[in-house]
Amino acid sequence: MKKAYTIDQQIAKLKSNGMTFDDEEKAKEILLDVGCYRLGFYSFPYEIKFPCLEHRDHQLKPGTTFKSVYDLYEFDTRLRRLLLNALDRIEVNIRTKLIYNISLKYIDDPCWFVNRKYVTSKFVNDFEEQVYAVMRKSPIIQRHHANHPGIYAPAWKTIEFMTIGNIITLYDSLKEAEAKDLVANAYGCSRGVFYNYMETIRVLRNKCAHGGCIYRMDFPKGIKRLPADISAECRHNIKGGIDVVRYMLGRISQSRKKDLENDIQNLVSSIQTPEAQKVIAQVSKIES
Repeated sequence: MKKAYTIDQQIAKLKSNGMTFDDEEKAKEILLDVGCYRLGFYSFPYEIKFPCLEHRDHQLKPGTTFKSVYDLYEFDTRLRRLLLNALDRIEVNIRTKLIYNISLKYIDDPCWFVNRKYVTSKFVNDFEEQVYAVMRKSPIIQRHHANHPGIYAPAWKTIEFMTIGNIITLYDSLKEAEAKDLVANAYGCSRGVFYNYMETIRVLRNKCAHGGCIYRMDFPKGIKRLPADISAECRHNIKGGIDVVRYMLGRISQSRKKDLENDIQNLVSSIQTPEAQKVIAQVSKIES
């Protein structure tokens, strides 16, 4: 098993792999801040054997600089922050559309989400232990039960505390196609496409929220091409995920969509090293 390296040893190792440094003192500061292991995720595209990483030897392509690898890291970090802001807006909107449309459709039952007439038995059976148990810790839900013992809080309270994963499961568990259409059609989608886009958003949000590496992120199930106009080559990569975010944001607010597009364009343009710009265009399919 490998042993830990000092910062000087880390730099020596990177040099032996073919990396060059313009400012070693600055590089030491970055390594102590980010960590050599995390930064290593951003050296993949600069490695000679990339994209085949099965037999990695960490040897870098000629001309690879520490700055170019760090630029890719900075791009990924800042892109993640931009997307998290947009994803939060989308998640709130989906939650609101679901609560509003379905609560009005089943207006006589404020707790329609546990009514087997409207929702599958599996969701109802799992709800108490897998979903509501966590919500019960909320002071708002506790106050509701103090005032209304034995009765679930209505949809507009309960669903507000659901995770995006819970919301996707609830949507999928709705029995009536007409109910699903009320939500999906609000985003110009069929039921199947809307579910696919929600899953894309969930995967991307979780990756961003946990500080994951997203520039070469993969969506194994594939993203539906229309109506978000996803190109065939981007159905499984981060560019496709961004296009879903752009599309969904546009259904909420065209100005917010334009702001995100401008922010991403400015971010790509801000990358200083040509090597990093090339990697972003090739791997992420994102160009300024």
